Parts: sequence; structure tokens; C-alpha cells
Amino acid sequence: MTVSQIAKRALLVGLVVTSVIAIVAATAGALISELAGMLGALVGAALGYALLGLTPLSIMWGFRLGKGDVLSPGFFASVLGTWLLKFVVFLAAVFWLGDQGWLDRTVLFLTIVAAVLATLVTDLVVVVKSRMPYVSDVTLPGDKPKD
Repeated sequence: MTVSQIAKRALLVGLVVTSVIAIVAATAGALISELAGMLGALVGAALGYALLGLTPLSIMWGFRLGKGDVLSPGFFASVLGTWLLKFVVFLAAVFWLGDQGWLDRTVLFLTIVAAVLATLVTDLVVVVKSRMPYVSDVTLPGDKPKD
């Protein structure tokens, strides 16, 4: 698998997992605090996926900027710049959403935490199962030499 394929799979599986979390949290939030709980859960799941979905995208962008070299400044600028942007957006969203009366802050917080943890586990599982080679351009004994 290539890095792009792994990142795309992480985005897709993360979307499925976050959608399940959104449905479960919205149902629980609606039962606990009606419309405000449901809205808090849906906003929390969307925010969790949007922020964490930027990481695979930044890796794909960085790979293109660095022309496949993870040690290039373009790769680091893409990934670290996106992480900084995510941090600023997260803080702005938390401060803005914390003052809103149309959603339940507790349900919002718990849904964001659940989405973050689930997406991190999803990314870990996708990368572990990717069967990405550790080295490239190596000829092992018994293999045909590469041209």
C-alpha cells in the first residue's frame, strides 16, 4: 500500500466510526437533554471528525509537497502547519460553542472525546494492517535484482 491509500482508508474508516458515534451519541443526547443534547452530539462528532480527518489529508499534501520524502521541509510544513491550524480552530470552536445555549456542553464534550479516541484507534488499526514495507529498494537473497 502507498501512503495515499493508507490515508484514504483512514479517512473512510474514520468517517464510518464517527458516524456510528454520532448516531449513538445523538440518540443518548436526545434521551438525556432533548434537542440540545442531540445537537451537542452531532456538532461534537462533526468537529471531532473534521479536526482529526485533517491529519491524513496533511500527510497526503505533505507527501506531494515533499515529492515523497518525509524528511523534506515541505512535508514538515504541511503536517505541522495543519496541526497548528487544528489547534487554533479547536480552541476557537470550544470557546465559541461553550457559550451557546442551543446545545448541551456535557454531551458535546463527551462526544468530542469519544470521536477523538475512536479516530485515534481507527488510525492505529489502519496503519498496523496496512502492510507497508519498512524499507524500499532492497534486494533480498533469492530475489531478482531491480532494474
